[in-house]
Amino acid sequence: MLHFSNFKITGIALLMLVGVLFALPNFMREETRLALPGFIPSGTLNLGLDLQGGSHLLLSVDTDSVQRERLDDLTSDIRLALRGERIGYSGLSRIDNGVSVTIRDAADMEKATTALQNLAQPVSGSVLTSFEQRVDLNVEKTQGQTFVLRATEDAIAASNTRTVQQSIEIIRRRVDELGTTEPTIQRQGEKRILVQVPGLDDPERLKALLGQTAKMNFHLVDQTISGYEVADGKRPPAGSRLVYTDTEPAVPYIIRRRAIVSGERLVDASVGFDPQTNAPEVNFRFDTLGGRKFGEVTQANIGRPFAIVLDEKVISAPIIQSAILGGSGRITGNFSVEEANDLAILLRAGALPAPMSILEERTVGPGLGADSVAAGRIALIVGFFAVIAFMMVSYSLFGIFANVALIANLLLIMAVLSGLQATLTLPGIAGIVLTVGMAVDANVLIFERIREELALDKNPIIAIDMGYSRALSTIFDANVTTFLAAIILFQLGSG
Repeated sequence: MLHFSNFKITGIALLMLVGVLFALPNFMREETRLALPGFIPSGTLNLGLDLQGGSHLLLSVDTDSVQRERLDDLTSDIRLALRGERIGYSGLSRIDNGVSVTIRDAADMEKATTALQNLAQPVSGSVLTSFEQRVDLNVEKTQGQTFVLRATEDAIAASNTRTVQQSIEIIRRRVDELGTTEPTIQRQGEKRILVQVPGLDDPERLKALLGQTAKMNFHLVDQTISGYEVADGKRPPAGSRLVYTDTEPAVPYIIRRRAIVSGERLVDASVGFDPQTNAPEVNFRFDTLGGRKFGEVTQANIGRPFAIVLDEKVISAPIIQSAILGGSGRITGNFSVEEANDLAILLRAGALPAPMSILEERTVGPGLGADSVAAGRIALIVGFFAVIAFMMVSYSLFGIFANVALIANLLLIMAVLSGLQATLTLPGIAGIVLTVGMAVDANVLIFERIREELALDKNPIIAIDMGYSRALSTIFDANVTTFLAAIILFQLGSG
């Protein structure tokens, strides 16, 4: 009876020691934490958006633009497939949600059907339904010798999911480049993304970084006609198109539609400074394939300008002075250091697969967050001391034991949250305050059970032993119920 093994005592002591080590950095100054040896934990609780201020954005992903691009690609695929089979066609054009094409010779219909059906690919991640694999294209013969190709519902759903997931990853990379701690980036609904960045003191910069698609391509400039002539209404040459610079006033350029190299071939981008003017610039580097293609094109077009196009805006149009064979280059312009750094961030993080728009924007000031922290601290202190006073008045010495356990409980909670680098929010503080009250629940059950046993004139040692053993089932049930509620709150709640 009331025997505790050395193993149990040692385990509890070690657990408390580890808890103290993980919780202690929260009470240290930053310079002290940074000076700690590497083997000592130095992580602290991160304050959430509602406690230290920051930015809240709800973004909508334009997945329809991805479907439009898919139809453009499908149009090209149909053209290549029919030409490859030497099948005559006409009327190849986009319709509302598909592509229509008419076969000229009825004798080619069977061959055309096979060629078009071969364009269909299995939907990524699909399962077998009725022993038939789901594909991304539906080839339908409408009237006469006309086919209409449309994306299947499975393909659209898979594409939308993939687009949103890719957007989340790219947003995460961009936000991480800002040096913020514990941002919240998660999907909401089918096409929305929630972004919360605690502690960010420049919400406009965040909006600029997330609102930009950052799709960069390199195009040769068409010098057969002036950009101003096309801007005034003249038709651009075949295979070329009109774009403008992002300056004021905007300068028109005629660029070749086909890109020399796409931004997908970039592997690095960083801020540098022009050695002659000391002006900020962005240095970039291609992968092996991109570097080779870029070198071949620049070698064949020395003396011609090429345009660096970011989100359909020309940000630079230098003259190719010599072949650029090293796979790297630089973007110069009228950049500030911050603008150059932001452009480098965008290029490193990669282009968003689809444009995004801001549906909701909220900025929480640090003053409001400080008020929340102060109110939460007061609530925690008042609740803590109220429970301590109640336990001491009601159970005297046993109440002191319960209070020691309560302090250990709070210490371990802080240690776990610090070790996980968790973010503490206002609902989280409310949960801790609630925990203070619930933490002594088991002690109250045990102590009341001991009182009942003592009232039956039992030996105090026996009463204590029976109080613990007979209250165990009730305590277990209560904790299982609390655990189930915690799972539900974790899935559906916040904080």
